[in-house]
Amino acid sequence: MRAAVEPQAAPGLGASESRYRHPRWKKVLYERQPFPDNFWVCHCVLSLFHCFTLRHPLPSVCVFVVLWWYMDQDRLSPHLLFTYGLITSLFGYLMFDAIDSGEGRNHSGRTRWADLKSTVVFVAFTYGFSPVLKTLTESISTDTIYAMSVFMLLGHLIFFDYGATAAIVSSTLSLNMAIFASVCLASRLPSSLHAFATLSLAIEVFALWPMFQKKLKAITPRCYFAVSVVFTLATVLGVLTVSVTGAVLFALLLLAVAFLCPHYLIKLQSSKDNIHGPWDEAEIKEDLSRFLG
Repeated sequence: MRAAVEPQAAPGLGASESRYRHPRWKKVLYERQPFPDNFWVCHCVLSLFHCFTLRHPLPSVCVFVVLWWYMDQDRLSPHLLFTYGLITSLFGYLMFDAIDSGEGRNHSGRTRWADLKSTVVFVAFTYGFSPVLKTLTESISTDTIYAMSVFMLLGHLIFFDYGATAAIVSSTLSLNMAIFASVCLASRLPSSLHAFATLSLAIEVFALWPMFQKKLKAITPRCYFAVSVVFTLATVLGVLTVSVTGAVLFALLLLAVAFLCPHYLIKLQSSKDNIHGPWDEAEIKEDLSRFLG
């Protein structure tokens, strides 16, 4: 039997009176409610909110590719990119710590001095190995490098943690594929300094930015929504500076992901024949073998 979406009128209430009263469904069994036994709560608005906030990494990938293209075309200096990236990361670090008033830091027991040492070690290590990374793929053709980068970035999108519990989700694999793609693209830039700036940008975009978004969403969802929309619009404008056609296609893709796909998913809910809810039979998941035999 398919689930009913509209609640039935409560006994003893007239049609005009029940029309203006909208009781809320509660997940309890000890209270009589004016809903059928197979009533289910539609989370369509919540799904649309999550899709509209565009938490998926599509804008991040586009930002990284656009900035890499600017450096490849010698329209962006690696010194300027690294300086702006460092300033932005410092500002985000202070905002990350101020959002929860330092509770996350107190819980983890990590100090600012430890974070500073980790940053210095990362910058020194990346800068020292930039010449090696620059010449790591010299024997591979440029077309192969671009194809590998595309597949790695697609893998980053597939395995990214979108907030759903699934076997395919792997934050570590997603991040590693993005870093591998950045190494491949950095090897086609003019100098080792370009490679260093590209790898620093990859860490900021693919590692630090999702962490900041996750913290912002958990503490202040409205600010998260506003920041996500502004970041997405800025990404579309950035793509527009490179290609008008690419910007139009990217905007259409974002609109399809944010509105068309959720609408189609909600429309398909009416075709479901089996609906799970709090009325399902209880399942014992504990191991009871120690009580048997």
